[in-house]
Amino acid sequence: MIALIQRVSRASVAVGNEVTGEIGPGLLVLLGVEKEDDETKADRLCERVLGYRIFSDEAGKMNLNVQQAGGSVLVVSQFTLAADTGRGMRPSFSRGAAPDRAEALYDYFVTRCRAQGVTAESGRFAADMQVSLVNDGPVTFWLQV
Repeated sequence: MIALIQRVSRASVAVGNEVTGEIGPGLLVLLGVEKEDDETKADRLCERVLGYRIFSDEAGKMNLNVQQAGGSVLVVSQFTLAADTGRGMRPSFSRGAAPDRAEALYDYFVTRCRAQGVTAESGRFAADMQVSLVNDGPVTFWLQV
């Protein structure tokens, strides 16, 4: 399971003209699900995402996690993160989980974030989405379990 996380001052996701998720300061989480992923990996990734210390403390050091900073998360499914780009000029998606399994784990991840007391918004699985963000920093990290 892969999360590309970006510290944002604001972010939103829309399907057509409908905004399905919107946050102020916090994390935009682009989430990719691979074939071998399960709830245990989703739990571990959620723990890492919410615990990752990339927000500034009073001294200006990256020392606070999203909860300590009072931020929210916006989770957007991003199957292309599971692509194999090692050969050729066209990505292979053979490492990605089947859509029904990926959607279940995506929903589970969002639910786990909420269960930890974080405001979590989301996109719409498998939809053509438009993501808008203001990357704060810019600060972007790749987390994988």
